[in-house]
Amino acid sequence: MKKRKRSLHPVAAALIIAAGTMALVGYCCMYPDKAYSTLLIYLSTVIFLLLIAFLSGLMYRLHKNSVGQSEFISIIEALNTEMIVWSDDFSYVHMNKKLRDLIGIPKEDANQCSAAWQIFGIPVPDKEAFKRVIDNHSYEARFKNSSGNIISIAWSTSLVKKRKRSNLYLSTGFNLTELKKMRVNLASANDFFNSSMELAEIGVIMSTDRKNYRASSEMVRMLGLRSSSITVSEFRTLVHPNDRIQFDSAIKSTDTSEVKSIDMRIKSADGVYHWYSYRYKSIEGTDNTLPLFGGAILDITQEHEKDILIERLAYIDEVTDIANRNKLMDTGQEIYDTCRLLQYSYWIIVLDIDRFHIINDTCGYKNGNYILRNFAHILYKFVTPGGLAARISGDNFALILRDYGDNDLPIRTVRSIQDEFAKLAVDELASINLNCSAGYSRMPEDGSSFLDVMEHAEFALKSSDGNQGSICAYEPSMHDSIIGNTELEKSLALAIDNNELQLFYQPKINLSNGKIMGVEALIRWIKPDGTIVTPDAFVPIAERSHLIGKISEYVLNEGCRQNKLWQKMGYPNIVMSINFTSVDFYQSDLKEKVLDALAKSGLEPQWLEVELTESLALNDIDFAVSQMNKLRELGVKLAMDDFGTGYSSLSYLQTLPITLLKLDRSFITDIEHDNIAYEIVSAVIRIAKSKKIETIAEGIEDKVQESILRMAGCDYGQGFLYGKPMPPEKLQQFFEYNMRK
Repeated sequence: MKKRKRSLHPVAAALIIAAGTMALVGYCCMYPDKAYSTLLIYLSTVIFLLLIAFLSGLMYRLHKNSVGQSEFISIIEALNTEMIVWSDDFSYVHMNKKLRDLIGIPKEDANQCSAAWQIFGIPVPDKEAFKRVIDNHSYEARFKNSSGNIISIAWSTSLVKKRKRSNLYLSTGFNLTELKKMRVNLASANDFFNSSMELAEIGVIMSTDRKNYRASSEMVRMLGLRSSSITVSEFRTLVHPNDRIQFDSAIKSTDTSEVKSIDMRIKSADGVYHWYSYRYKSIEGTDNTLPLFGGAILDITQEHEKDILIERLAYIDEVTDIANRNKLMDTGQEIYDTCRLLQYSYWIIVLDIDRFHIINDTCGYKNGNYILRNFAHILYKFVTPGGLAARISGDNFALILRDYGDNDLPIRTVRSIQDEFAKLAVDELASINLNCSAGYSRMPEDGSSFLDVMEHAEFALKSSDGNQGSICAYEPSMHDSIIGNTELEKSLALAIDNNELQLFYQPKINLSNGKIMGVEALIRWIKPDGTIVTPDAFVPIAERSHLIGKISEYVLNEGCRQNKLWQKMGYPNIVMSINFTSVDFYQSDLKEKVLDALAKSGLEPQWLEVELTESLALNDIDFAVSQMNKLRELGVKLAMDDFGTGYSSLSYLQTLPITLLKLDRSFITDIEHDNIAYEIVSAVIRIAKSKKIETIAEGIEDKVQESILRMAGCDYGQGFLYGKPMPPEKLQQFFEYNMRK
């Protein structure tokens, strides 16, 4: 008994379809860019197979139940798919309504075979071509309908009946025309997108796990990648070392609220680092989708080169060609934020060139700028990846270093900088001691913002012992004392503007006749409530904050004005003595400033005396002598203050062009009981007289001291025996009293 072929069980068919569906979903997840077209093809195939199964079953039932030809024709006429019954010699052809409507022929031509083979895409009858139609499970054909439109149909052909002369076949079609159009449109859109990205030179990188990137074709081309798949770690190696900290921050960003952007350098296909703008965003995953991270990368090298010109104005220091304070504050805050996010740590070191104002004035601005530029270049050698070197102001610089757990790194770095800096003292600078001091702090531990951390490093610098080359770390205990000095500095600046500074005058007496021969001008700060602040409290602050220049200018001009006023009032001509600090004395335009003050007041030069300390004068002996000679050329007198407390070398009396020598009060205090002090004072007076230098003793408090000094040959005296420092109106009373003696 002949076995009948059994059709596929419905449950088995369902299992096969389910398995195929699962495989398809997995494939689409792996390749999301191909998901749309893959789903269309899959659905089309399933529908096609179901239709084949239905027709096969129908043909089996027709055969079993001996359905007639007219009934069969009626059935296929009603089906909503293209169908044709044909004999292999085309002696019989019948197209159903769906096919006739598609190709545009009337019903009466349905049995015409004149061009039936053309619906199979066969231009002329060809047995081999017909055999391929019959043998292939699915045969795709393209042909034109009566309107000239291209039609695409996938044909599936089954044997209906074997006959002696020819066999009868049923071909069922699946219209692919619209699907083809969709695929063409999709491909065109894809091509358009890729072409747009290529023309715009925009690359795209995407990741679902932040460990692996999928790169667009343009991204592959731009960076010269081997494939469109690259790990995040591999991509990171292409990023410039100084920009990796920004890239790391972007990778770890979980903010889904907005698109963010960073600029970084990436090694490109030509092996050179190009500047790119990376616009990225994080998208959260859902029940049906994976999380997504990535964005577009645009080559901005040319734009960046143009921006450099603009950046130079805003962020680059003109003298040193390194970052300025604006750049330091912007970049510093970015580094600070990154430290918070990634648990990194950085050092901020603030450096100050010791005595730069003296160097600048003695050597000229050209050499001063040379020192600044080379100091900046030295700093730049020590910049670590992600760090920065910047000029904050004047002779203040900052250096940001990555902290790798070495607490001694700031000290070692500063000492190396000091060694390098000292080597610049050659040629014209050979006589200058080049050094720098530093204060440092750590971020983010030492402040709630980058500004806080930097200010704390500045606190440390200001809290140093004052010696050249000092290096000091920030400690929280510094804060209160620095804040106090800072507030005092602000108050002092306001006091200068509000004219709260005033000169007091202490008389100098001619020991031979007891008459006043001069006064020393001493600065006082008198607050609105009447409180008097002594120079010891505010002058050091003024020197550190560079307010001393304004104070000295006031002392010089006011002293000249007041002395000329007393002359006009009929008082005896006296010498007005003023004190210069090292900041003032070492200025290259000192002579011009003194000449200007004399001219404005109308005071003759011989009634002005400039007092210098011994240590100040001998700090740079050659330049000091040069400055003194310039003042002597004007006719101004020169006095050396506190003689004997510094170098105590009498040989300098012959070198320095001074007119008056002030004997320090330490020799006068016990001169009546201390024979050694008396012998020293007497010897100095004798030597000074031999050099035609007058002498004055300060700190005289009683008549015994006055008598001893007079007998030793001292010319003048100053001290509480004659009067304390007093305001102008009190000194005028002293004038009246002294003139009556």
